[in-house]
Amino acid sequence: MHSITKHIGRGYSEPKVGDLNIADIKKVLIIRPNHRLGNQLLLTPIVQEVINTFPNCEIDLFVKGGVAMPVFENYTQINNIIQLPKKPFSNLITYAKGWLSIKQTPYDLVINGDKNSSSGRLLTQLSRARFKIFGNNYEDIASKYDDYEHISKYPVYNLRRYLKNLGLPETNAPMPLLDIKLKDSEIANGKKILDGIIKNNRKTICLYTNATGDKCYSEDWWLAFYTRLQSTYPDYNTIEMLPIENISKINFKAPHFYSKDIREMAAIIKNTAIFIAADNGVMHLASASLTPTVGFFSVTSSRMYAPYGNGSIALNTNETSIDDWFRAIGNILIF
Repeated sequence: MHSITKHIGRGYSEPKVGDLNIADIKKVLIIRPNHRLGNQLLLTPIVQEVINTFPNCEIDLFVKGGVAMPVFENYTQINNIIQLPKKPFSNLITYAKGWLSIKQTPYDLVINGDKNSSSGRLLTQLSRARFKIFGNNYEDIASKYDDYEHISKYPVYNLRRYLKNLGLPETNAPMPLLDIKLKDSEIANGKKILDGIIKNNRKTICLYTNATGDKCYSEDWWLAFYTRLQSTYPDYNTIEMLPIENISKINFKAPHFYSKDIREMAAIIKNTAIFIAADNGVMHLASASLTPTVGFFSVTSSRMYAPYGNGSIALNTNETSIDDWFRAIGNILIF
């Protein structure tokens, strides 16, 4: 499918300088048909960029599954979330209605949020909009920004390039962070839950020891890490957030908590000093709670998926040692 669709958009008639007026962009569609938590959270920077660029617009999201609803719950500019079913062949009518809604609804601007999504390119092509960003790779951006490869950053860079080429002023604004936009009341409830677990006033380190497939480190690996953590930071609490499977790679040695509510999970993380995990969706949730996050990478690309902002760091465990990891953790905790 990628080979078939990679040339889609080449026949698109590019607008010219002066064609786009910021005030005229009132209805925007952002396409990211993926159901995973991490991929929906990684969409939050481009949503913020659109809001910052077009303050009078409303945004529709085209996604898959229901996780986008809680992720974007506090984004008031989101008008509609079009949800494809996770299993399309079991819900063909709903699936077809989702695609047809794109063809039937006029938009001012459409953005494909994933350059590797064949369906995203097709939907961008099918959409009724004067201005379309298909999600191509641009060598001029890659040569200028060494983080262009990051999956949540390149849509922002592409939008900025698109607008500059249409004659709008170039922006040097900071790159938006992943952000689930927790309310003060949610953070306060997260603190209440955390206080009930730790029952003291010490700062807390939060671990998440699960991940999918080859991204998951072994019990021996995590137990060695946990032992070192305990001896290095005896004045900190260490807690473990459990995955939906309710398992622990450290054999439940640390105080732990379990929740299926991603906003509650984010609120608890927000009240901790640092979050440590392998590359997974909950790592991105921690980053989106604006908590310093350490992500361990061994098989996936940290250039594409690294947590960033708030002192966060990605560590390739194939190229670094446990001493390197604890130096990085220490650099975060001293602030």
